[in-house]
Amino acid sequence: MLPLLLVIGGAMIWAWATGRLRNYTYEDGIALALFLLGVRLFTTGRLVMGAALMAGTLLWGAYRHNQHRVRPSMPVEDARALLGVGPEASLADIRAAHRRLIARLHPDAGGSSELANRVNVARDILVADLSRRTPSAS
Repeated sequence: MLPLLLVIGGAMIWAWATGRLRNYTYEDGIALALFLLGVRLFTTGRLVMGAALMAGTLLWGAYRHNQHRVRPSMPVEDARALLGVGPEASLADIRAAHRRLIARLHPDAGGSSELANRVNVARDILVADLSRRTPSAS
């Protein structure tokens, strides 16, 4: 049991040091602990309680996964205005405007993460719009 705990502890330290735990919250940690408790109960003969805990935490994980996939959206006109490009902008123009703005608005450069996220969403919307209009523009 001790070697398994050491491996799990080492994996957690590695994941924390490399930033892979950035999007996880305390609620996710509690869900993981409850899942492990469910596994323990399931393997010691308390099948119903263990299965209920594991199923509940798996549902929580599915909810959290779908919650992260929802991206904010904005109209194409607002995205063009935010990046400062016109309707005839090419992919290179969109990327250059994005780079210029993100260099000023990125949280590492003193900006806010909300503004940087809006700039990223605007770029994604304009690139998708350009791809819809001209299939060869990738």
